[in-house]
Amino acid sequence: MRVRKYGLFLVFLFAALVLTAQLGAQSVPDALVKAGRSLDPHTGNLHATGAVLIEADKIGEVGTSATAQAAYAPADLIYGRPGQLVDVGGFRLNLYCMGSGSPTVVFDSGWGDWAPAWSKVQPQIANWTRACSYDRAGTGLSDPGPMPRTSARIAEELRTALHNAGIGGPYILVGSAFGGDNVRTFADLYMDEVAGLVLDDADPNDLEPKAMQEESHRDQAGIPSDLRACRQLIAEHKSLPPLPSRPGRPAQTCAQQFFFRGLPEAEWSPELNAKLLEIAQTKVAMYDAFASEMEQTPADEVYLQQHRRSFGSRPIRVLTSGNHAVGHLETKPPDTPKHLDYEKETTRAQARWLELSSNSRQIFARHSSEYIQFDDPETVVNAVREVYDQSK
Repeated sequence: MRVRKYGLFLVFLFAALVLTAQLGAQSVPDALVKAGRSLDPHTGNLHATGAVLIEADKIGEVGTSATAQAAYAPADLIYGRPGQLVDVGGFRLNLYCMGSGSPTVVFDSGWGDWAPAWSKVQPQIANWTRACSYDRAGTGLSDPGPMPRTSARIAEELRTALHNAGIGGPYILVGSAFGGDNVRTFADLYMDEVAGLVLDDADPNDLEPKAMQEESHRDQAGIPSDLRACRQLIAEHKSLPPLPSRPGRPAQTCAQQFFFRGLPEAEWSPELNAKLLEIAQTKVAMYDAFASEMEQTPADEVYLQQHRRSFGSRPIRVLTSGNHAVGHLETKPPDTPKHLDYEKETTRAQARWLELSSNSRQIFARHSSEYIQFDDPETVVNAVREVYDQSK
């Protein structure tokens, strides 16, 4: 699993959290109180705590205002609202499906990300087939799911959600970073329902040299505890301390730095950024889910090593940035021998996926961070289109 969002702030996180705890609890933002919402300690979701009273003669005015706001709402704001909440056996996953046609393209996001990670590519792909993104259990607007959060469990839940939503296969699976582990596991479990695969700078840890795998595991070992420390502050309604950010950007809280490649994200509207930050600042269950996902990655990698199943002639496209673990190009590490060796070994490991199919190709996005779907979305769209055309 890549570790890309943590600059200097991990060095200071523990001390800052301890200092904040010593200062005592502070109230949640006034905006949440005024909005009449409270945090459910079990699900981590926000719920209304009281009715909002509107005078009868103001209803028309409010309705007109709401209509006007909807007319000017940015297109990406759909990812800040629930899509289709699908029961998967006692809890619900949040799906965003658009377009029509088959095969259906299904996206799984990287670690620390959820459905908005696909906001720049999903609508384009929906112009010619059905495209579905979703929030894994516990993340975004999905309910918490059973623990631990293994790739096998994630794949099973995704398939159940798709079937329960009436979206049958075949599927073209698209996975970014850690999402690549999940879609490869899905393919191993349900190959008959898979039409093709696109790996968007996906994590190839299970195919890397053993020394690299062990170093990656050591680098990740402290992150779950840092996540849980941030979660505890949120659960106790304490303020989140500002932490060092990348050069040229103001200090951010742990809630801003843990998710995606940092919030706010320049590729999104202010409205979507505000919604996502609200989730990050309130949903304690999301911290539990991501902590568990990271803790399970060594076992997930062993599973993938033991289940290296052939795709036959199903098309596979492997997208490689050459900047793996780099969220923003302006923060790319210097080209030291160690960093160059890391990128070379990562690229080589990703190339090993070409062996899984007689119809496979590695595509390079050299001017992109590992978020190819943000920095070079056309490369992702074109790769999906190529798989779509060749899977018909």
